[in-house]
Amino acid sequence: MKTLRTALLLGINASLALSLSLFAADKEPPAAKKPERPQPPTRPFDAPGTPTFTRLDGTPGANPPTDVDGDFLVGPEYVPAPEFRVVEGVPQGKMEQFSMDSKECKLFNPGIARDVFGAVDPNNPKTLIVETHPIDYKRTVTVYIPAQYVPGSAAPFIVTHDGPGMGRPDMNFAHVLDNLIAQKRVPAMIAIMISSGGGDAQGHERGREYDTMSGLYAEFIENEVLPLVEKNYTLKLTKDPEGRATMGNSSGGSAALIMAWYHPELYHRVLTFSGTFVNQQWPFNPETPDGAWNFHNKLIPESAAKPLRIWMAVGDRDLLNPNVMRDEMHDWVDANNRTAKALKQKGYHYQYLYCLNAGHGVGNARAQILPQALEWLWKGYPTAPAR
Repeated sequence: MKTLRTALLLGINASLALSLSLFAADKEPPAAKKPERPQPPTRPFDAPGTPTFTRLDGTPGANPPTDVDGDFLVGPEYVPAPEFRVVEGVPQGKMEQFSMDSKECKLFNPGIARDVFGAVDPNNPKTLIVETHPIDYKRTVTVYIPAQYVPGSAAPFIVTHDGPGMGRPDMNFAHVLDNLIAQKRVPAMIAIMISSGGGDAQGHERGREYDTMSGLYAEFIENEVLPLVEKNYTLKLTKDPEGRATMGNSSGGSAALIMAWYHPELYHRVLTFSGTFVNQQWPFNPETPDGAWNFHNKLIPESAAKPLRIWMAVGDRDLLNPNVMRDEMHDWVDANNRTAKALKQKGYHYQYLYCLNAGHGVGNARAQILPQALEWLWKGYPTAPAR
């Protein structure tokens, strides 16, 4: 009898709980649904409006020459470059890390974040309405110091975005630099890998830093990050913009070009993978109403050529309209194609790789093309250490 009573009570309690949950669900609005990300199709390299690409021989592992500009097809099969391996006898650089607290910074203090993805502004379909709240955050700065660095010399350097977290340095990148420096294919450069303030796109700190069309993030790095790098590791970084490069993937790629575009007196060399040259700036800025899409539809075509050397890559299955905005300015393949064409028309030194059978970030191709990209990027710069 006791067992039966217990079972009945449990059944009543379960029914009551179910009724209460249904009542609550009826009274409360459902949680905001995350916008669906359409599956990007494969975009043909010879579609109308695309650059005229030079096709390589199709051999897996084949890269374009490092001493020419232009548009090239690579893939669809890829072979990791040997420069990613540790080679006996090659001097190994050091990897160091430190943390920056937003509360101790002047710019980007506090950070921002959102809980719900924004809605399209009915008065301006080129932007979103996003509710944000302030946050404190920490960012990790990872520093690669080559074994060939001469203390007291003004070293060339490369700034990379979306740097690794604390305790997880990117040793693959270090091995590539070790080998390229030892082979005198690039100068003995410092690499400064900076993580973002977190989140992604409109309403998050990473989006504010990387997608904003201004010189603000370059100024943050110049005035707040680089002095700490020099102080913490007794380094001297060159002031010569020819010896300064910036590199990134996705919005980190747009940040790389934005830094050099708005501050060419600081950076002359830019490397991007799947650059987000689309309309993702937030908040809305009437001076650049299309965000980074303005690079190819206005800024590059209508401005005098800047002293920049730009390497780019995109995948034929890269992103297409990955959020609620359907403004025809969210196709990463089209954006990169248009940027390459604008650079060519203005006479820039650029190299553009269209990676067959590759998606966003060209992940499967990256291990093949990164060493080639770095070598092309640094062409013309002395490989002997400065004194």
